[in-house]
Amino acid sequence: MTEQASAYQDLLKSLQAKDKLSAAELNKVERIKKTAVSENLPQLLVKLGLCSELDVADAFVESGEFEKVTADQYPLEMQLPESVSLRFLKQHHVIGIDNNDDAITVTMMDPEDQFVIDALKLATGKAIIPKVGLLSEIDAALEIQYGEGRSQMDRIVDDLKFDDAAEEDLEHLKDLASEAPVIKMVNLIMQRAIEMRASDIHIEPFEQTLKVRLRIDGVLQDINAPPVKSTAAVISRIKIMAKLNIAERRLPQDGRIKVQMLGKELDLRVSTIPTMYGESVVIRLLDKESTVFDFESLGFSGNHLYQFVDVLAQPHGIILITGPTGSGKSTSLYAALKLLNTSERKIITVEDPVEYQLEGINQIQAKPQIGLTFASALRSIVRQDPDVIMIGEMRDLETAKIAVQSALTGHLVLSTLHTNDAAGGITRLLDMGLEEYLLTSTVNGILAQRLVRKLCPECKESYVASPLVVEDRHLRRFVPEGDVVLYKPVGCPACGGLGYRGRLAIIEFLPMTDPIRKLIMAHEEAGAIQKLAIEQGMTTMSDDGLRKAIEGITTLEEVMRVTAES
Repeated sequence: MTEQASAYQDLLKSLQAKDKLSAAELNKVERIKKTAVSENLPQLLVKLGLCSELDVADAFVESGEFEKVTADQYPLEMQLPESVSLRFLKQHHVIGIDNNDDAITVTMMDPEDQFVIDALKLATGKAIIPKVGLLSEIDAALEIQYGEGRSQMDRIVDDLKFDDAAEEDLEHLKDLASEAPVIKMVNLIMQRAIEMRASDIHIEPFEQTLKVRLRIDGVLQDINAPPVKSTAAVISRIKIMAKLNIAERRLPQDGRIKVQMLGKELDLRVSTIPTMYGESVVIRLLDKESTVFDFESLGFSGNHLYQFVDVLAQPHGIILITGPTGSGKSTSLYAALKLLNTSERKIITVEDPVEYQLEGINQIQAKPQIGLTFASALRSIVRQDPDVIMIGEMRDLETAKIAVQSALTGHLVLSTLHTNDAAGGITRLLDMGLEEYLLTSTVNGILAQRLVRKLCPECKESYVASPLVVEDRHLRRFVPEGDVVLYKPVGCPACGGLGYRGRLAIIEFLPMTDPIRKLIMAHEEAGAIQKLAIEQGMTTMSDDGLRKAIEGITTLEEVMRVTAES
């Protein structure tokens, strides 16, 4: 075995040890490697989508032989002589980063590639010191160093050829959507979304532009978009991938795509709606690997965590999670189900849609178009002898009544509601037409939540809050003496310059106590119920957020952005 082959075996073992490569995937690599002789092993792993560029680079670094180069360490000027062709550098993903009298330091995607090192040594007459870098970062730095300076999207656009008939001729459009430039364009958008940890991709056609935006930690950001003339082809490509009808452009459609990209297995939910200038597409990215169904990681802590887990331990009753769309309700429900999922319990869910598949839980996808609604599914579920039932959302009185009956007959029922706070969940159920005596005897607790962006731990900066802010937000409740220290976002390579990285929930939990039951029976308003709950020790969402801002987890601005207070 050659020295390089031995190094590749070490690379594979390292990736397997970190669960980045399964035995089946390893066999696949070995099988393809015999035919793909032009591809070296690291490139092959990334190209097949089995590992991300970062996984491969980290595995080389862990061998102890190579240093990793970050994006901000690439120089703007060429470090290699002009005798080394750009085509060679692009083909092997290698770039010069330092040049002195004796040696040239290069960054390589595969620092074990002896052929490339020998070729550079011969061309430059100097020793070559290899370091390891990410393939995409090396390619981007090459564009800057060698003066092309254009984005990948711009270069793909050069290969596109359109004519006016393309959008109207269905067969022509289908052919265009299957051509390499359009496939590359859509793949590039998805790749950017994964790299930037986006939860959604918004593709919106307008008269003069096609707009592409990514929702990162709850906030939309523009990215480089294809030209407006490619709108029909790009949207048709996505519809083909999602197995939607590309001829139907007048009605909304929903579909799913399963992709393996950058070493991640992703489930994409696709939604299209017709607009004035074409179809608007939203793609929800569900990353099975990065989603953690763990209460503490989600933002539950202290009294909230103990109270919620205590309510989950009760054998029957209803637990509700409330909040607007995108407030993390489903994730909290899945965390609760994961905690309840033991061999002694049978759990059945009705969801629309099923976002994550959980081992050991019977999940039903609601299909209203064929009559499989939440209410109709629930009627059948209770005959399946479940211990725990999860309903995606209580949308109507019929669903709420069956849920109550299920709770009264000894089942634990979990569901969600769209309300602004925990007390609002009670009035929403009463407004639906649910009798107050049924509500008070079945509901065990209501959790309300919002998601705030977490400060990047690498670059956050502390500052002393002004007396005006301290007084306005009543921060002396949390810091009785001395300076009140808050934190602000700065931005660094670790967080992509945003200052924030990831999100967590701010929470309020209203347990159903006897005094609150009396208020409900007396038809008191949500404000009175909220006030009594606070008197009994409930921490509001706003206060939970302020406490997390003082702890340096998030910012005061984030808490104000997502709570009703301004």
